[in-house]
Amino acid sequence: MRCKNCEGTLRTDYLYCPSCGGKVIHNRITVKNLWHDILDRYFNLDNTFLRTFIHLFTKPEVVIEGYLHGQRKKYLNPISYLGIALTLSGFIVFLMARSLGDMDFDVFNTGVQTVYQEKLMDFVLDYQSLLFIFYIPVMAVAGWMCFDQKKYNFAERTTIFMYTLAHFSLFTFIPSILILAFAPSFYFIFSIIGSLTMVVYSGYVVARISSSTGMALAARILLFFFLLGILYFLVSAMIPVILLLTGQITLEDFRPKP
Repeated sequence: MRCKNCEGTLRTDYLYCPSCGGKVIHNRITVKNLWHDILDRYFNLDNTFLRTFIHLFTKPEVVIEGYLHGQRKKYLNPISYLGIALTLSGFIVFLMARSLGDMDFDVFNTGVQTVYQEKLMDFVLDYQSLLFIFYIPVMAVAGWMCFDQKKYNFAERTTIFMYTLAHFSLFTFIPSILILAFAPSFYFIFSIIGSLTMVVYSGYVVARISSSTGMALAARILLFFFLLGILYFLVSAMIPVILLLTGQITLEDFRPKP
């Protein structure tokens, strides 16, 4: 028999191909073996996903710099990790769309509700994945001074924050589901707190990877937060401009509802 991945010759008792390492599949897909494959791939204690998830909490520098320096087998690569995060975030978007009527966007209890807020949320839901990906290079730009001693280029910094944002998205997946299921009115507040927590986690990753110490490290992290805040504000300000230019909103939409 031949390997279905590399066409190499296999003995009938082989479980894995000696040429490419691919698992030899003998049986047709059933619900049972499909479920077993999912559990084995993502939740087995020896698999790369679970190891990557845990170590991005405890030693993110080992995971991220390991990939940057050529380690490709021990941990899940950033593209696959981001793909899992985006897939699960799609489920959150689905729940958000169903819970929009129960969400409270008036965080400061001003009593003001506008058509713009509703259209903005529709836009965010439609382009959530694109916005999520767009913030990765934004963070890479904000972190340009954080790793200058290691001379990481833009692509390498993009990899650092790809891992960072994907990991934070996966970490908040379960809490997001619980909030949307049982207390959707608090989801907007939860998302604000989550955004602040994401910034803190990003600072933690920067601190673990940067070669600086003491006051120099603190200064670099503060600069990262400052630049990230400015860039986040600019990107957020671009959204209503884009909506205005494309005719999706008008100036009348900014007025409070009667």
